[in-house]
Amino acid sequence: MEFNLSRVQDWFRDRQGRTKYAVIIGKHTQIYPEQYREDAETTIIIDEYMNLTEVQNQILDFLPEAAYYDRNLYGAENQIIGQELAFDLDPENVVCPIHGTLQEKIGRGQGLSFCELELDIVRREAIGLYEYLQKRYSDLRVVYSGRGFHLHVLDKDAYAMSTEDRLRLAREAKQQGFHIDEWVTSGEYRLIRLPYSLNGIVSRVVLPLKKSELDSFDPIRDSRCLPKFLNQSIF
Repeated sequence: MEFNLSRVQDWFRDRQGRTKYAVIIGKHTQIYPEQYREDAETTIIIDEYMNLTEVQNQILDFLPEAAYYDRNLYGAENQIIGQELAFDLDPENVVCPIHGTLQEKIGRGQGLSFCELELDIVRREAIGLYEYLQKRYSDLRVVYSGRGFHLHVLDKDAYAMSTEDRLRLAREAKQQGFHIDEWVTSGEYRLIRLPYSLNGIVSRVVLPLKKSELDSFDPIRDSRCLPKFLNQSIF
């Protein structure tokens, strides 16, 4: 995993409560260390550690295709004391003028593939959703997930929202035309990609961005998104 540990620590600097992490070793890629063959397709939770260095060492041992953190906040007795609000925008969920809907692409055997046009559409959606959320929240972060974009809401009152309130907000955003994953925003799916880790399915680094960077952001060619093992000259 090619991330700067100090940057990961900075990401969690204001987080109250204990965080759990998770990895998926090889569910999609079918690439995994032989000793973890039986667990390759399962989600492995990392909740016993002393510090982030130990978390990093455990992740490196698994060599996973994906690393996540749990948006739930846990107290001293492992009780849930809140959950980070987040929005997930993926390019396969937009209607492409060339390739059509997700269902049409699956019908052609293209699975969850996406083109540069779809990526650009979802980038513009991320800008719009950020500006929409700014009307009610003040502490927002945006992350390129390796495929699409995640918007994180770190306002304290957002951590206390109920599942019903989160779902209502997700549906309100969808009514505004944003193609978000309701399951993520409602909190039913609480794992989200760990910033600065590698999205092994597409070989891109999960990268936090400033909102001002979104207008010109090009994840296909931006060197910050490319892991060291890729030959950047081909781009």
